[in-house]
Amino acid sequence: MEKNNTKRKQIPLYRGLIKYFPDALCEVAIVSYIGSKQHHPDEDIRWDREKSQDDLDALMRHLMENGMHDIDGVRHSAKIAWRALAHLQKEIEGDKFHSEHWEDNIISGTE
Repeated sequence: MEKNNTKRKQIPLYRGLIKYFPDALCEVAIVSYIGSKQHHPDEDIRWDREKSQDDLDALMRHLMENGMHDIDGVRHSAKIAWRALAHLQKEIEGDKFHSEHWEDNIISGTE
């Protein structure tokens, strides 16, 4: 997370994300929960990146069934959003410029 106060105010997580998409974000959180429990039923929720390496292919498979529910009852659209977020997260983490820029700006406890 950005440490610079001016820049941080340009990242309105609540007003610009949660308030915009509360229902959609809840659906994506359900995908996180179900996916975690599918792979690790007796553990706390966590993203097992070893089991999640084909984000764009999976996104496209879910996109083909957009508007329907998957066999687990979850909307394919929520799985599309989850896969898009997973891909974006990995892309940002792999961006050398971003990593160098943010390395000095991480707020303790958010890494």
